[in-house]
Amino acid sequence: MVDRLNTRASTGPAATAGDVAITDLANNALIIRLHFTINHLSRWLTPVHDQTRLMRTVRRGEPSVKELLLRLRDEELRIFPKMHLISVRTNPDLDRQPEPRRTPEEERHDREALPIEIMAEFRRLRQSTCSLLRSLPDAAWERSGTSRREHDWTIRGLAEHLAAHDVEVLAEMDLALDRINARDGITSASRAHLDELLRLAPRETRR
Repeated sequence: MVDRLNTRASTGPAATAGDVAITDLANNALIIRLHFTINHLSRWLTPVHDQTRLMRTVRRGEPSVKELLLRLRDEELRIFPKMHLISVRTNPDLDRQPEPRRTPEEERHDREALPIEIMAEFRRLRQSTCSLLRSLPDAAWERSGTSRREHDWTIRGLAEHLAAHDVEVLAEMDLALDRINARDGITSASRAHLDELLRLAPRETRR
C-alpha cells in the first residue's frame, strides 16, 4: 500500500497522492486534504460495530487501529501549538514551548477509551487546525518560528508535515483494517482503500 501510494516520510521527499506532491498543493487544497482525513476515518471506522476489533492486531509488533488513532491525535497535539504560536507572534522561539505530556489520568483514559472516542478527540483537534489555517491570508503561511531541537518551521511547513503524516498513518490503518477483517459486512463505500480516497482530494497546485 505505501509503495502504491508513493508515500515517503515527511522528513524526506514529499508524500504524494496521485500525481501531485503535498508540497505542490495550493493552500486551500492542503486545508481540504487535512480535513478529508477526518472524513476518511469516519468512513472506515464508524460502521465497525465491534470496536474491540480495532484494538487488536494479527501480528506481534504491529500497531492496532486504536494505536494509529492515538498517533494521529498525539501528532496534532504536538504540531498545532507551534502553528498557533507562529500565527500570533513574530518569529517565536518554538523550543520555549513545552512538548505535550500526558498526565497519569490522561494515560489511563487512553488505555480505557474506545477507538471511536479517540477518533472524536482527533476530529476536534483537526477542526481547530483547519479553522486556524482558513483564517490566515496566503502571505501568513510563510510566517516562521525558530527551533534548535528540530529545525525552523513555517506554518506552511507544519501543514505539509501533518498532511504527509496523515498519509503514512492512514496507509498503515488501511492495511490493518484488512488484516483484522474489520471491513467484513460493511458497505462498499466504507471499504474503499486509501489510494481510491486520495484521488477524490483537490489537486490544485501553487502558482
